[in-house]
Amino acid sequence: MEVNKQDKISIKNLHKSFKETRLFDAFSIDFAPEIITCILGPSGCGKTTLLNMIGGTESYSQGSITGTYKKEISYIFQEPRLLPWKNVLENLCFVLKEKFAEKEAHDIALDYLKMVDLYKFRLHYPSQLSGGMRQRVAIARAFAYPSDIILMDEPLQALDLKLKVNIMKAFRKLWQKDRRTVIFVTHNIDEALLLGEEIFLFSKNPVNIKKTLQIDKTERDINSFYFSELKREIIEKMD
Repeated sequence: MEVNKQDKISIKNLHKSFKETRLFDAFSIDFAPEIITCILGPSGCGKTTLLNMIGGTESYSQGSITGTYKKEISYIFQEPRLLPWKNVLENLCFVLKEKFAEKEAHDIALDYLKMVDLYKFRLHYPSQLSGGMRQRVAIARAFAYPSDIILMDEPLQALDLKLKVNIMKAFRKLWQKDRRTVIFVTHNIDEALLLGEEIFLFSKNPVNIKKTLQIDKTERDINSFYFSELKREIIEKMD
C-alpha cells in the first residue's frame, strides 16, 4: 500500500482561546515529515486541541496550518473506539471499505493484524479482548487505513509500563513499514523517549516550546544512561 510522501506540517502565528483562557497566542511550530514527533506537556495546556486543529476538527481564530491539505489522517485515541458489534477483522475492514474492494480490504486487514500478533483473534469481539489487545487493534486499524498522517492522543495512558512497551514495539514495527508522519501527544516522559525521534516540551498555556530534543534512533533502552540524562533534562524544564 503506497502512502504519499509529504511536506512538513507548519503552524504559524496560531491563536486559540476557550472563553477567558488563551491556549495559543501567536504560536508557531513545524513537524518534520515521516518521523514520529512527540509533544510532552502538562494536562490542560492544549495538546489535544492542537491535534484537533491539525486534523481539522477544531477551529482557530488566527494563524495558519499548512501541510495537511488533501492529506488523509488517521487518529489513535485514549480509548480504542472499536465498534462493539463487529469483530476484530470487521473493525478494520469497516474503515477500508470506501478505499478498497472487499477482498483487498480483507487481505490488508489480515496483514496488519498479523503484524500486531492478533491474527488468531481476528474473529473475537472487542469485549473478548484485554485493554492492551483492543489498543493494538486500534493501532492496526490506523495503519491499515491509507493515511498520510497519524495523530495519537495519549493512547497508552491507561496501560501499565510493560504493556506500553509491548504496544510501542508493535507501533514502531508498523511505522517502519512506510514511515508516515506521526504526531504523538503524551504527558509521560518514558513514552515520549521510547517512541519519538523528536520531542517538543510544551509549557502551560498560553503554550510556548520550552525545549526541543532530537532522539538517537539507535537508542531505545529506557534504562540506559543516555535516556536517564534526557529524562533529567526534561524534568528540569517541566512546569
